[in-house]
Amino acid sequence: MDQHLRASIPNRMVDILVVVLLLLLASIVVYPFLNLLALSFNDGMDAARGGIYFFPRKFSLTAYNMLFQNGKLLKGLGWSVLRVFVGTGTCLFATGLLAYIISIRTFSGRKFMRLLFFVTMYFSGGLIPTYILMQQLHLTNTFQVYWIPSLINTYFMLLMNSYISDLPEALFESARIDGANELKIYTRIVIPVAIPVFAAVSIYSAVGHWNSWFDVVLYNFNGKYDTLQVYLQRLLLEVEATQQIRDEQLLLHKFQGLSPQTLRAATTILVTMPILCVYPFLQKYFIGGLTLGSVK
Repeated sequence: MDQHLRASIPNRMVDILVVVLLLLLASIVVYPFLNLLALSFNDGMDAARGGIYFFPRKFSLTAYNMLFQNGKLLKGLGWSVLRVFVGTGTCLFATGLLAYIISIRTFSGRKFMRLLFFVTMYFSGGLIPTYILMQQLHLTNTFQVYWIPSLINTYFMLLMNSYISDLPEALFESARIDGANELKIYTRIVIPVAIPVFAAVSIYSAVGHWNSWFDVVLYNFNGKYDTLQVYLQRLLLEVEATQQIRDEQLLLHKFQGLSPQTLRAATTILVTMPILCVYPFLQKYFIGGLTLGSVK
């Protein structure tokens, strides 16, 4: 019994050390978010003094009031949400279909297609040719420019193909014997069975669409389809400009209690919270999808 206890002491010490290291790592990851949260709820003039870490020193909702009083933000939020749903849904369907096609062992062109799309990960036409292409396709100043260029993602395709290739071939063969075409096999068999990898990829795609802002400025220069991120960026620049115009009493009164530091923190929290709220519901699919898809 004593020998057993002596043998278990090193194991317990290792477990304690691992737990301490994980807690330290978690605190390093969580602290920046907590610091931004505290800054966003702090008075702007007081935040300029510094020294705010975990809790606001002088509680204030001025930054959030400024954000939600702007009517354009709701419009931008609507376009952002619509972009996430449309862009993620179409990307999953099209990229998953491509991943399934190149996983069909009897398809003679699957190696060529894999190589063709794989090259696009390392070589592209560049910004100017891409912009000219969007103009020639009449996609500029339209909502379609948000999701059509992102229909196919090579990295997502490789993840999904790795998962689909591990599925039993008998599933597909039996469906073909019953007269199902490839599109019906994809929608009726592949998608339901490959839900874990589809959910994992959906997180990547949704976060990419939600955080994207450069293509909004580049392709929708008339401002009709501006997303939430663009409005927040412009609002932040507007507040930063007020620091350089201290003579304007109207601006000083309008942004009293605000500072670029607190507004930047509030905008970061506002943009991050939707993703944080969705991720816990998809975490099991995210981990399972990537793990099972990488076994091969």
